[in-house]
Amino acid sequence: MEKKVKLKIRKGDLVKVIAGDSKGSQGKIVEVLVDKNRAIVEGANLVSKHTKPNAANPNGGIVKQEAAIHISNLALVDPKTGETTRVGRKLNDAGKLVRVAKKSGEEIK
Repeated sequence: MEKKVKLKIRKGDLVKVIAGDSKGSQGKIVEVLVDKNRAIVEGANLVSKHTKPNAANPNGGIVKQEAAIHISNLALVDPKTGETTRVGRKLNDAGKLVRVAKKSGEEIK
């Protein structure tokens, strides 16, 4: 049985791609595939998909769409400074466990 790890990124987070063909590009996370440890990032890792004609696209053709990227190749962008950071967890004033940026200590919404 494989050990399940807690992912430090969530849907809606602003991340930067730190490795791979899309290195350097930034975007919001559209979807997180927890079982595969991958995420789909808006505007990053674009692949060409050949589509058959259908109701939505009567001519078919080649469509560019985002493919999943492994989460180890993504770094969260600090909401305060705009640079990449690691993610920590802390108890806030209300006693709730929240994610915080390690560089600035800023809470991640």
